[in-house]
Amino acid sequence: MHNHFNGLKTAGLFGLIFGLLLALGWAAAVYFGNSTFILVFALIGVAMTFYSYWNSDKLAIKAMHAFPVSETEAPGMYRIVRELSTKAGQPMPRLYISPTEAPNAFATGRNPQNAAVCCTQGILQLLDERELRGVLGHELMHVYNRDILTGSVAAAIAGVISTVGQMLSFSAMFGGGNRDSNNPGGAIAGLAMAIIAPIGAMVIQLAISRTREYDADEDGATLTGDPLALASALAKLEAGVSRAPLAPTKDLVNASHMMIANPFRAQDVSRLMATHPPMAERIARLQAMATGFRGY
Repeated sequence: MHNHFNGLKTAGLFGLIFGLLLALGWAAAVYFGNSTFILVFALIGVAMTFYSYWNSDKLAIKAMHAFPVSETEAPGMYRIVRELSTKAGQPMPRLYISPTEAPNAFATGRNPQNAAVCCTQGILQLLDERELRGVLGHELMHVYNRDILTGSVAAAIAGVISTVGQMLSFSAMFGGGNRDSNNPGGAIAGLAMAIIAPIGAMVIQLAISRTREYDADEDGATLTGDPLALASALAKLEAGVSRAPLAPTKDLVNASHMMIANPFRAQDVSRLMATHPPMAERIARLQAMATGFRGY
């Protein structure tokens, strides 16, 4: 189903981010003269993975102040999601609405049995039913592909790398560490790793997010059988977000990788630091997909 080898890319990127975590453990071991740090950092990575597994369904819901809705309150959402989840042979997720005019949508949850899909009031007002179906198909495929778990684990590990890198840097500034080591070159390399690793981890985390967006676009369009509906929705969302962007608070920045469109102003996010691929590229891929689409 994934014509762009995005699953392989994601696995490779995860290998890189775990490698950075272990490299930072090596840096701490060299700097403090204690090889136990390598094992400690490996265990931290495993612990953060399990923590993210059990808590990946709460971050975006809380950040967007979303509330659950019944079928009476949101009949259109229920009808579309029930149809698509039945077509996919998957359980129907819980449905939420976020009381914000900024147009967006996201899915959250560690697996299809513990998932939720949320639309903002803004997107429900902006899109017609066909376009909304395309968006909801995209979000459901994030759930079925376990993308929320993937992104949450990557974010958790990147956060550990950033925190430990800062601790090592502060320790060096204030005279901590094994300054009498017989391996000064290794100590310098370790400190360099403490500076470089957090930046690398952030870039890898964002690359994972962008890769998963391409997959969700492709698989969601296959689920709905209508790539152009999602393409049209993305074009409207790009314009809608520019009119009503969200302020980049800490909670929203941490949850932004779950949303179908980057919720912030374009000037607030550089291309390298973006959690989403450029809209023009996503739309072009969907249009190309529609050209050869045969309802497979």
